[in-house]
Amino acid sequence: MKNLQIWVRIYDWLGPALKFNVTIKSFIAPKLAGILIVVTGVTLSSLPAAFAEEVDVTFLLVSDIYEMSGPKAKRGGFARVNAVARSERAKGGNLIYAHAGDFISPSLLSGFDKGEHVIELTNLVPPDFVVPGNHEFDFGKEIFLKRIGDLNSTILSANLRRANGSKVPGIEDTKMMVFGDASDPMKSVRIGIVGLTLGDTPDVSSPGDLKFAASEDTAMANARVLRKQGADILVAILHGDFATDRALYRSGVFDFVLSGHDHDLALLYNGKTVMAESKSEGNLIVAIDVKFSINKNRNKRRVDWRPNFRIIDTATIKPDAETLIKVIGFQKTLSAELDVPLGETRTELDSRKTMVRTRETAIGNLIADAMKTVLGADVAITNGGGIRGNKIYEAGSKLTRRDILTELPFGNKTLLLEVSGKTIKAALEHGLSRVGQSSGRFLQVSGMTFSYDKNKPAGERIVEILVNGVALDMAKTYKLAANSYIAGGGNGYKMLHKSKVLIGDLAAKLQANNVMVYIRKQGSVSPKIEGRIKLVRANN
Repeated sequence: MKNLQIWVRIYDWLGPALKFNVTIKSFIAPKLAGILIVVTGVTLSSLPAAFAEEVDVTFLLVSDIYEMSGPKAKRGGFARVNAVARSERAKGGNLIYAHAGDFISPSLLSGFDKGEHVIELTNLVPPDFVVPGNHEFDFGKEIFLKRIGDLNSTILSANLRRANGSKVPGIEDTKMMVFGDASDPMKSVRIGIVGLTLGDTPDVSSPGDLKFAASEDTAMANARVLRKQGADILVAILHGDFATDRALYRSGVFDFVLSGHDHDLALLYNGKTVMAESKSEGNLIVAIDVKFSINKNRNKRRVDWRPNFRIIDTATIKPDAETLIKVIGFQKTLSAELDVPLGETRTELDSRKTMVRTRETAIGNLIADAMKTVLGADVAITNGGGIRGNKIYEAGSKLTRRDILTELPFGNKTLLLEVSGKTIKAALEHGLSRVGQSSGRFLQVSGMTFSYDKNKPAGERIVEILVNGVALDMAKTYKLAANSYIAGGGNGYKMLHKSKVLIGDLAAKLQANNVMVYIRKQGSVSPKIEGRIKLVRANN
């Protein structure tokens, strides 16, 4: 009977906690059935005490939303994202609505208004916190500051600084949120939040003289500060690659790592830390309902928590009416300007991200050929990351202004540079430095062919380069057409930055305009894959 009393006492103590991963099994004698508790995924030391105060908080996460997506879209877009956020707010509970970056660019309309419409749509149901993504800087520092300043949200980025090392006005490093009865520590939870922007932003966008510290180091430093300020729970909201996400997740320092940038739905939970990322364009949105338990154990206050995960498929969400009206208005304005046919493609064009960033493509050849022809260059290069349509045009498709601006939305110009053969080789090697990783620096080319061995070290992968059928001369100078982004050193193309400029920014035309002129003049185009970029297969 003594043993029975002991088990009953344990059961009574555990009872309030039996809401997560718990099963009840019989223990030897039938009389003891239902008394022995088997807990999986939760340890006795982490269970909240009976009668603990509980506070509920929901985290809602979005990121990487570019296109408006009107009434014909099946899921995603600003109207459905706003509908989800408005619905979560209407529940009246504690909500942290976080946007992990990338929305001001790129999109069709952003190419015209530099993201002004995005701010208008976002402010209809503004996030509580916004972390700038790398695409927030695509139109330069001044536009970034203007757009961010117009947002009705708290902007967080602890690793972003001005050239002199000071904070960027209007952007905070961290924020402390208190939920529950703030006057009573036993009835409230303190959540410390740090924001982080992609550390590689200067290589992939145009932030001017703004500086970006390493995300992981900055996160750890700010975590210590927040703990000293009394944070019970630590949250990192970041625009970062998957490697950075996993590093913060594995560190065990943060309770929640809420990320953007990779465009994929991701959700990890090891019993101590959550790492989450929603699908791009608001297609699938992650919501995390968390029950925090504040309890006293041996005169020490402790906060425990348990999550419930919801994946919101926005195909099931009715678009927000107010947002949709504005979206339709914006789209009508665009249609009048963009739905103008230029010519026909007689061959299939594939601009999917996985294609233009890893291999020669017909659409890449079309764009590079247009640049080379219009500027009278010997060779032309353009980075695959600048081709953004992510779609297939069937043979026989009519190409419109909208199509070309969808593919080339950044507002880049085509510059003409005078470069040596050595510089061309260095550029091609750089384009192959992350081959196999679907990197935006991968080049599409015209006027030359090259072969490479992916098994060789980065910087030594080129096997052969031919310019118009003749071996590249390292000492000879060539006229190179390149978009203004990589010509200015973007995506790490620093070898081009100091080249002699024959046609510079003031005289250059938009890259998209060069392509439009080329297609209109041809009437019909038939680009195809023709061996401009060849992978040398290893013998083994």
